[in-house]
Amino acid sequence: MKILLNNSDLNEALSNVSNLGFVPTMGSLHKGHISLINQSQKKTNKTLVSIFVNPTQFNKIRDFKRYPINKKKDLLILKKLKVDYVYIPTTKDIYNYKRKSKIKLAKNDHILCAKFRKGHFEGVLDVMDRLVNLINPKKIFMGEKDFQQLYLVNKFINKKYKNKKIIHCKTIRDKNMLALSSRNLLLDKKELIKAGELAQNLFLFKRSIRNFKDIKKVLIHKKVELIKLFNIKIDYLELRNKFNLKPSNKIKDSRIFIAYYIRKIRMIDNI
Repeated sequence: MKILLNNSDLNEALSNVSNLGFVPTMGSLHKGHISLINQSQKKTNKTLVSIFVNPTQFNKIRDFKRYPINKKKDLLILKKLKVDYVYIPTTKDIYNYKRKSKIKLAKNDHILCAKFRKGHFEGVLDVMDRLVNLINPKKIFMGEKDFQQLYLVNKFINKKYKNKKIIHCKTIRDKNMLALSSRNLLLDKKELIKAGELAQNLFLFKRSIRNFKDIKKVLIHKKVELIKLFNIKIDYLELRNKFNLKPSNKIKDSRIFIAYYIRKIRMIDNI
């Protein structure tokens, strides 16, 4: 396993590599990340994992500062997985040039998290564009847990790069059905149980409304129910088509999207 700490290391290591798989991460690796790495190792000749906590996608400085970081543990995991390359750049390595024009979301993409986290996805698309330019992978492996992020990155990369492909990977969940996320490390045991129970509740709810005609109305009542039942704040609870993220009133080809807070920790899921 080669650890690449700057762009010079990166360029030297990848000069003769073809069919490279890329797994972008912000560290604090878990089984969800491991599943992405496993997919890359199956489908490409070499795999590169990046660890970079991107400051431009955080809406609040305090959220950026408290993001869980454990590089020593991450490197042990990656070494055990026999990852070929680990890229750990500095902010200067990534943001080494200014854009001629700012990245902007389309009007119809200002939905779900984009509505509540202004500038977040612009930051995500900016850093992904820079990473792809630097690394030049053939395939990029991303999880469906952050579904809106996956959708927007996929649309952006497909439009700008003709020879690169985003590989969608299934969400990995724990025994309580909670979607794995690095942010889960910020929750205590009781809060993790609560988040798992909420996910289970939504899975059962989705099965129960398959034949309902007015699902939008049912979701309004469900949001109120969840707020009372779990004592949480909810940004949104919506049913949207999984192919274009347009509002949907049919369970087929759709997912329930939720963003909520346990304490001050913002959680997202799609079911």
